[in-house]
Amino acid sequence: MLGKKVENIEIRKGESISSLIAQFGKAGGFTARKLDDASSIFKEMQRDRDCVKFLSFPADIISTGTRGVIKDMIKNKLVDVVITTAGTMDHDLARVWKDYYTGTDIADDAELREEGINRLYNIFIPNESYGLVLEDKLIPIIKKAAEAKKEYSTSELISFIGESIKDEPKAEESITYWAWKNNIPIIIPGFTDGSFGSQIWMYTQKDRDFKINLIDDENFLAGIVMKSKKLGALMLGGGISKHHTIWWAQFGGGLDYAIYMTTAVEWDGSLSGAKLEEAVSWGKIKPKAKFINVQGDVTILLPLLYAGYLG
Repeated sequence: MLGKKVENIEIRKGESISSLIAQFGKAGGFTARKLDDASSIFKEMQRDRDCVKFLSFPADIISTGTRGVIKDMIKNKLVDVVITTAGTMDHDLARVWKDYYTGTDIADDAELREEGINRLYNIFIPNESYGLVLEDKLIPIIKKAAEAKKEYSTSELISFIGESIKDEPKAEESITYWAWKNNIPIIIPGFTDGSFGSQIWMYTQKDRDFKINLIDDENFLAGIVMKSKKLGALMLGGGISKHHTIWWAQFGGGLDYAIYMTTAVEWDGSLSGAKLEEAVSWGKIKPKAKFINVQGDVTILLPLLYAGYLG
């Protein structure tokens, strides 16, 4: 019953992130050790050439600097498919054209409303940096897309937008741009739940022939998982993006590698709180898969995981 002994973490000047995370494993303690396990699984998943790699995440983290980590992972082709929520497009595209600001969670929200500032926990987003700029910039792109053809899957439309912003000064800071550049599909199963979807809806009030075909996204996912030899996923947060990833994985026999980072609790029966062990019972993760649940804030955990991978 006794495994490795618990060792102290010894941090020295110039300590690398990768060596620190390796010490987390020896420390035997709580979330730190889980992050070391996640690091090992992530590295093995990247080395496995037979593995199709999914990345899923909700939109909120794209309002933060964590966007840069996800952008780099897509730029460096560490993922094959992205599944996310509509707000990812909101925040990613808005920040191509306008800035978000550091704020505080201790704020007078009524006063913020009067000043035209939206609060996302401790991120401040002025109206002109969100809905207004998206309406101004996205509608012309959607119109251009509609002139090319009348029906798109979400991944096709996002790729079109990625190409359309390629000449913007801040394009290379964008997830959307690098997904287009590297031909990595971004799929949004709930695409109307955000300003991105609202802009499409508003455009369709004038052009009723323009359509988003969600079934085409599902056909694409079916083709990927049913032909794959192995499947892996790094899932950041829960909700529809996590569920859509593991839902489709079951049709490929389940995930072979899985890392789930979350702050949600499991005792309320929510999908966001459900540990990966539960997904084994549904056939969404293979019983002998290499997987780990890491509890904590993704804006801290993901940069550490990625920095550890880079060495």
